[in-house]
Amino acid sequence: MAPSETPDPAHGPDPEPRRDLTRLEAAIDRAAHRLLAGRPERGARAWLIEFAVFVLKQAWACVFGALLLAVIVAARFWYPDDAPLARNDALTVAAILIQIGMLVFRLESGRELWVIVLFHITGTAMELFKTDAGSWAYEAEGVLRIGAVPLFSGFMYAAVGSYMVRVHRLHDLGFDRYPRVWATTLVAAGIYVNFFSQHFIVDLRWLLLALVVLLWWRTVMRFRVWRATLRVPLLLVFAGVAVFIWLAENIGTWAGAWLYPNQEGGWEIVSPQKLVSWFLLMIISVVMVTWVYPPRVPGAGTAVRPGTAG
Repeated sequence: MAPSETPDPAHGPDPEPRRDLTRLEAAIDRAAHRLLAGRPERGARAWLIEFAVFVLKQAWACVFGALLLAVIVAARFWYPDDAPLARNDALTVAAILIQIGMLVFRLESGRELWVIVLFHITGTAMELFKTDAGSWAYEAEGVLRIGAVPLFSGFMYAAVGSYMVRVHRLHDLGFDRYPRVWATTLVAAGIYVNFFSQHFIVDLRWLLLALVVLLWWRTVMRFRVWRATLRVPLLLVFAGVAVFIWLAENIGTWAGAWLYPNQEGGWEIVSPQKLVSWFLLMIISVVMVTWVYPPRVPGAGTAVRPGTAG
């Protein structure tokens, strides 16, 4: 199903104030509507406005991850090898400052912080196991670490969580025919367990992938840009986000934040097979976000009953 565009009069030039936005985001939202008021609703110019708003909202949702990735790249080029503070420790300090800044400047709400912390904890637990199993490795330096895992690694998972919760409110996400949350939680738990158990028993990722497709293949996500509300199959969204995470992973490994075994002799592109892992990680991410933001119809004040059409 190709994305389609439908008018959304409720979100025209003079919308009702949205209580789900942070104070800073609400101020930006009001300024944007004043700037765009009176613009054409149809034609190429209107399409370009919608596209520009979409890109800006996505960039705003990615601000945590973008800042963290920029710090990682900057550390490769400019952080001195003989600095008294190890590079990994400097990255951890920078990540903490970014997170504090997100709260101080009201880029994240307190409601969202706990789910981001949950991303951090589940990601760090996976890192501890995977590094011990030799799946990837970090530089053996610094004191801000747990075992072989520097603490900044958990913030990379937190960046994914930050994007997920921020994009939910910025685009006023809603879903048609969303599966039962208990079923999605069971599949997400199975995916998480498989990341560990695949080292001891058969890898069940393809079975889990089939279950994901079975659960979400009829689900359509609706997201507001400005005037328009777009409809797109949710599985396609999962795949698109997984590709962007994979691209960021290539930048991170190129910058030396961590390395896979095949990159120790010299950097090379991360295997495209990792896309499946990131796709499955998206399922865990989405399910955790639904614990904070239950699936609902765009603009509705209450959650829709999962498994029904919106």
